[in-house]
Amino acid sequence: MSRSDDEMPGVTLLGNQGVQYPDRYAPEVLETFVNKHPDNEYLVTFTCPEFTSLCPKTGQPDFARIIISYIPREKMVESKSLKLYLFSFRNHGDFHEDCVNIIMKDLVKLMDPKYIEVTGLFTPRGGIAIYPFANYGDAEHQNMVKARMLASFRNDF
Repeated sequence: MSRSDDEMPGVTLLGNQGVQYPDRYAPEVLETFVNKHPDNEYLVTFTCPEFTSLCPKTGQPDFARIIISYIPREKMVESKSLKLYLFSFRNHGDFHEDCVNIIMKDLVKLMDPKYIEVTGLFTPRGGIAIYPFANYGDAEHQNMVKARMLASFRNDF
């Protein structure tokens, strides 16, 4: 079941060799494509092991593994655009918790997923590691929102 170019009108970055990496926070680089299986409820997970942002106070770099999981509705995020978007945080100064919430909100606005969660596993700075978790679900997934939030209160890191 191949996709035709007509089915991907908003996908411009994939296969484009002249793509420029953004040097500032750039949610506008995010692109979507149509979910061919909206009748199936399934999970898509992305892992970005080399996420970087800047401390808003000191300008020092922060490093994290960002994990994004979502249940799509009609639109899905295109992975190269997601890579460029996450890269755009490289010079963005914000706290870890803010970065995770911004990513989640931008993806909710972009795709309107049934459910989404974003976890940041930030490496320790000053002897403390921070692992923010944010999630969102539509009316039919509120039980999942609550269950996944409770499950995130763990001590096995």
